[in-house]
Amino acid sequence: MQLTEEQHQKIAPYFLKQQRNLQVADRPALNAILYMAENGCKWRGLSFRCGRGHSIYMRMSRWAKGGVFDRVVEHLKEEISSLTEALSLDRASVKGAS
Repeated sequence: MQLTEEQHQKIAPYFLKQQRNLQVADRPALNAILYMAENGCKWRGLSFRCGRGHSIYMRMSRWAKGGVFDRVVEHLKEEISSLTEALSLDRASVKGAS
């Protein structure tokens, strides 16, 4: 699973501001974490294109401790809820029109 730039832009405000120069930007780091979750390999098994496994692990650890993933999940839940409400209203108006 790879996040597109558009998908990343929706959740980017919820990530911590980094204090120093990073070798891997947020989106590639998040894609590496998603790859780990999907494939279950060892951190040191990440390919070099993803960045060093230890660096990605430390980034994930900081994000988890900082509540980043919790905020992203809450945002996505709200987005899904609003989409579901909009679809329900559309469905109701279609049923009422027939």
